Amino acid sequence: MATLNDEYKHGRGAQYNPSNKFLKNSFVKEHWDGIDEEEIFRNKQTKFIYEKPKTLVNKVDSPDVGPAYSMNPYQGCEHGCIYCYARNTHEYYGYSAGLDFESRIIVKENAPVLLEQFLRKKNYQPEPIMLSGNTDCYQPIERKMGITRKLLEVLLEFKHPVGIITKNYNVVRDIDLLQELTKLGLVVVNISITSLNNELHNKMEPRTAAPAKRLKAVKALADAGIPVRIMNAPIIPGLNDKEIPEVLKRSSENGALGAGYTMVRLNGAIGPIFHDWIHKAYPLKADKVLNTIGYTHNGKLNDSRFGVRMRGEGNHAEMVAQLFQIARDKYFKDKVVPTLRADLFKPPPIGQLELF
Repeated sequence: MATLNDEYKHGRGAQYNPSNKFLKNSFVKEHWDGIDEEEIFRNKQTKFIYEKPKTLVNKVDSPDVGPAYSMNPYQGCEHGCIYCYARNTHEYYGYSAGLDFESRIIVKENAPVLLEQFLRKKNYQPEPIMLSGNTDCYQPIERKMGITRKLLEVLLEFKHPVGIITKNYNVVRDIDLLQELTKLGLVVVNISITSLNNELHNKMEPRTAAPAKRLKAVKALADAGIPVRIMNAPIIPGLNDKEIPEVLKRSSENGALGAGYTMVRLNGAIGPIFHDWIHKAYPLKADKVLNTIGYTHNGKLNDSRFGVRMRGEGNHAEMVAQLFQIARDKYFKDKVVPTLRADLFKPPPIGQLELF
């Protein structure tokens, strides 16, 4: 597969920008006669685009996930995980699912206001809201913006249930709020731990917290009394599937109450992005990994059918499922992740949240 150049971009997941399927025109590197072409194809520095959208909370209707809502204070993610399914959503904003996704970050400045407006809708029936269903709510820009913390403040005032999923150690910053939510049975934190292999982590998830740091976050949350589970996801055959028992063992030892997993699926633009990346990062095992992913998805890199898309099918998918089940039964025996409460929901008087 031809890409813009063969140089491996350390510190980035995607190695190039594929064309946006919604745009008629795209840049191609055919010759260097132009003056400004080098700037176009350079490994871009991260830029932030500040916006004030009209909506924030999205209804999740997937039968694989169950009834819930999700909200994303940021679009695009500087973590740069090569396999991220959210890459495709960046095309809706006019950007590429490749380098643009991790270097052009949209910041939703008015997210807390939009959340309050949503929760005050007439006849609203509370269901858990996921932070975030798409990109990481604790990615690096959150240290400066604090939007996720403000969203948690709103949810606490409304006594509304929330689930959090993140790869970033910065979640421990909000332990004080998470403890208050825990007292009311309103929060579960999910820490994504894809691998304990630092070399794989550095290439596959280049700007995320190191594996040891994520385990440290699990322990810090658990020691603070906050229910935390881990997501060993995605499982990528030939890269991290053999690590499943050790990931679950270490997570349980650090206080996690439960664990889940999903099988990698490379839908849309993610397929060619991942194909390019693995041939550059792991050229000797690239074909084997890609072929095995195909074995789990009916011969393709992606299978979008509900019920099988997140687990895969076939011999290898069954082997992964069995290995995970054995490890979970061994290391999480008698541990229970609490169910989030929705019966405490009560909008505070209008104006009270202005104190924040």
